[in-house]
Amino acid sequence: MDKNQQGIQYMQEGKWEEAAQAFMEAIEEQPDNPVLYINFGNVLAAVGDSEKALKFYEKAIALDENAAAAYYSAGNLYYDEQNFEEAKNMFERAMQKGLNTGDNYFMLGMSLMALDQARLALPYLQRSTELNEEDAEAFFQYGLCLAGLEFIEEAIAQFKKCISLDEEHADAYYNLGVAYGFQEKEKEALEHFDKALEIQPDHVLAGYGKKLIEKE
Repeated sequence: MDKNQQGIQYMQEGKWEEAAQAFMEAIEEQPDNPVLYINFGNVLAAVGDSEKALKFYEKAIALDENAAAAYYSAGNLYYDEQNFEEAKNMFERAMQKGLNTGDNYFMLGMSLMALDQARLALPYLQRSTELNEEDAEAFFQYGLCLAGLEFIEEAIAQFKKCISLDEEHADAYYNLGVAYGFQEKEKEALEHFDKALEIQPDHVLAGYGKKLIEKE
């Protein structure tokens, strides 16, 4: 097993120090390999050293401007720091460089949502569900985007899909309750608020929604 593979294995085991050491040694042996800088950057990001991680992603891009994974990883860092504009730019660059994965589409969509650009986010979130068919959160966020644009029936279908993949997704039940309330289907709304509260008793919004309906 070479140093890079060893580093990846350590990462999978959560042994960050050993992973960093393996990647450092790999970089000494192959200083022009951009993949090694991305992997080392990912270790630094995982232990919370965002500033250094970004430098390693930048180094990878300097070595290979088509290193799509470096743009994606940098995008995640910017997103975590709530620098959504820069995150969006990085995910777009990753896509331009050929990273057409469900995760990249999802994160691009999420960045656009954070920038209040739901219409632009919609096709990316939709694509993420097509590529990540088992990802409950992808369906949930796509549903939220649809609901925000007042495509209520379509949003309901996505929240239901989310629940079919994750029966404990309290927020999906809550948003189904809101959607049914929007359609003036009080019985269905109440059922879903109750289910959200059953899963998460301190779900404040579901509790508020339930009270509103019971008052009527």
